[in-house]
Order: sequence, then C-alpha cells, then structure tokens
Amino acid sequence: MRLIGWNVNGIRSCIRKGFCEFVEKEQPELIAVQEVKGIDKPVEIDGYKGFYNLAERKGYSGTAIFFRNEPLDIKTGLDDDEFNHEGRVISAEFEDFYLVNVYVPNSQEELKRIGFRIAFDTALREHIAKLRERKGVIATGDFNVAHNPIDLKNPKQNEERAGYSKAERESFQRLLDTGMVDTFRYFYPDKEGAYSWWSYMFHARERNAGWRIDYFLVSEDLKTRISDSGIYSSVMGSDHAPVFLDLT
Repeated sequence: MRLIGWNVNGIRSCIRKGFCEFVEKEQPELIAVQEVKGIDKPVEIDGYKGFYNLAERKGYSGTAIFFRNEPLDIKTGLDDDEFNHEGRVISAEFEDFYLVNVYVPNSQEELKRIGFRIAFDTALREHIAKLRERKGVIATGDFNVAHNPIDLKNPKQNEERAGYSKAERESFQRLLDTGMVDTFRYFYPDKEGAYSWWSYMFHARERNAGWRIDYFLVSEDLKTRISDSGIYSSVMGSDHAPVFLDLT
C-alpha cells in the first residue's frame, strides 16, 4: 500500500502541470497535499474522494487529502484555535492508524515568524501524542525544516536561516524523540543529494541544490509495517517533489 505526500504550491497550478495524471498513474491508497492555496471547485480524480482544510485567507496555505477508502473519522486543526486559521492540519482515522497531514508554518525571512512556528510545533507534538494513545500515527507533509546537514545542499551557508535554524531543527528533533521515525532516513541513513524542495532561483533544481523538508514519519509501533520510503525527485508540477511511504 503506497501513501503519497506532496506540497503542490497551488493545486490549480499543479493540476495544469499533471497532478491528476500523476495520481492516476501511481494509484496510491491516498495522497496528502499541502499548500493548496484555495480552489474554486473540488478536484475530481477517478476512484478518489477529496477532503479540504482551506485557510481563511484566500489563496494561502491549506491542505487536502484524496483517499480511496473512506476514513472512520476526519478532523481539521489542532486543540489550540490559534493555529486553526490557515488550514494547516487534517487528521484522518483509519482502521489501524491515524494519518496526519500537516503544512508547518515557514519561519520567514530573518525568522520573523519563528515564535508562531515553534508554538505550532509544540501543539502538533501534543496532538500526535494524543492520537498515539489510541493507535499508531503516520504524519506526512511539509515540515519546513531540513533536519541535519545531509538534508540540504549548502548547510553552512544556510545556518540560522528559515528552515535550518537551530531552534527549528531542535524542535523537529523533539518530535522524533517522542518515538516518531523519519522513514526516509530509516531506510537510507547516509544517502546524500536526496531533496524534496528546490528554489525557483538560480536553476537550483537543475543543479540539485535542494532541501529535504517533506517527510513521512511513523510512530515506533508501525515501524515493522513500513517497506520503503522515498522521493519522486523527477516529478514536476511544483517546487516540491512528492514523497511516498510503502506499508505492508
């Protein structure tokens, strides 16, 4: 069973660039999408139903899940309503796990939104911990952080910039320390040059000068069920590449 996550950087734009064709070709069990940025009418993909959590601000942020099999339950947001105005979280309950689709806030230039972002991280950790009291959790999405130097092309040049600040990396580590597994590094601990986002500037994607900021995390109790995790690095349509997780 394959699950896919993708920051589409505007779903209407990504649809024009082959989003629906990609899903129909890969036939995942579900695809979790971030940075929807609003949509005039629901996307229709044969064999899938969609669920959206859109931001109050039009054309900004937002998440969606397209699934083959109806979840037992599906909810939006976190316990603290402060974080529920930008459409950043969808939690879907299935028979043997929860799927949390998340678009973590960007800390922005000069880390001017770092306080909001770290507080969001804390609320997300608490949310995942509560779900784990009932069953295993799979969390996917754009976490807006490159965890270690191996996860971006130019770590030295990007120290203390948004997505690679000490505070963000430590916050992500605190989530892993609760017993969540970075599935890509579980299978490929030493693989270099594996990135999921590239700037549109300076031909970054052509040069593979990227960052790995899109993840599939699983709780420890689900670790025996994962068989592979990877990045569709050659799939276009966004400045992010889709990521995937295979479950037995």
